[in-house]
Amino acid sequence: MTDDKKNLPIGVFDSGIGGLTVVKELRALLPGEDIIYFGDTARVPYGPRPPQQILTFMQQILRFFAAQPVKLAVVACNTMTALGVEANQGRFAFPLVGVDTGMAAALNYGTKVGLLATQATVTSGKHAEKARLFNARAEVTGVPCHDFVPLIEGGQLSGPAVEAAVASYLAPLCQAGVSSLVLGCTHYPLLTPLIREKVGDAMAIINPALETATAAQEVLRQQALLAGPARKGATRLCFSALTEQVRMMATQILDGECSLEEVELPD
Repeated sequence: MTDDKKNLPIGVFDSGIGGLTVVKELRALLPGEDIIYFGDTARVPYGPRPPQQILTFMQQILRFFAAQPVKLAVVACNTMTALGVEANQGRFAFPLVGVDTGMAAALNYGTKVGLLATQATVTSGKHAEKARLFNARAEVTGVPCHDFVPLIEGGQLSGPAVEAAVASYLAPLCQAGVSSLVLGCTHYPLLTPLIREKVGDAMAIINPALETATAAQEVLRQQALLAGPARKGATRLCFSALTEQVRMMATQILDGECSLEEVELPD
């Protein structure tokens, strides 16, 4: 493998800013890698949209990464992972890694698993299907969280509106007696302190971002595409709509000033 291809960036994308939680894990795990992030902030949220429209958006983003080019694309969006990773794997010159379901980690705490996710992710049934592969007795209770992404994209990580939404979505999971809670959208880890406050210490909270970054590292290792250890990676953050709110949230998630730009996707 040529050094030229090894030194290509990793592409990471999401419907908005949530995928930056995966970027944060990738930067910690693979500090020598360049990363290009794309957040489709002009069209967020994806969860309530028809599946075919979501797949069309995903194709546009993948063509954007093909034009860069990148050596790997991390689909840091549970909705696009559930609907489009299998369909698009092998269609581009780079492999795709989707968001880890978190089910393997969740089942360490018992067979009753709670899932907070978008409507599209819950409807896809992918998490429940994966859980049953690990344990045939697994019971996954999925709750569609319509309000979380708009609230988070609006910078609301606390306050009455968020607290009411968290309480409402957690209620059926507490009633179901789940022993673990999977955050099935890369936006949701930003609400972990509030969720933890509501459920206490009895329920394990699973954030699949680290597992996703680890899976990306493994694919790069298998394909001999890891950048040299002496490199210092750079991060380029691209958005379809760049607002002050996006700048503020990106800085908050990545713990410091970032270089952000607005880009237009190919048709």
